[in-house]
Amino acid sequence: MIVRRDVFQALADPTRRAILLLLATQAMTAGAIASNFDSARPTISKHLQILNECGLLAQDQKGREIYYQTSAEKMKEVADFLEPFRQMWDNRFNKLEALMKQPKNK
Repeated sequence: MIVRRDVFQALADPTRRAILLLLATQAMTAGAIASNFDSARPTISKHLQILNECGLLAQDQKGREIYYQTSAEKMKEVADFLEPFRQMWDNRFNKLEALMKQPKNK
């Protein structure tokens, strides 16, 4: 049975977000990823499993090593979902900034 986890639930954890940042520029093994954290290696493996189950990671096996990398397609899907919210907040902050720049009437 394949378990599909919620992407945003996975992203809610700061360690998993840090793992995604690590993997943004290069593929890494679980051991290399774990070496960047104070957590136990099984804990990092569980984080990798969760990220993999929700589709945010892709695996590439080279010999005995499994390299993890971010799934560009899934990351784009998440970014596309968030874009309208980012635009809405940009507009709100721009309006607030314009109000703050208006001279006060005494």
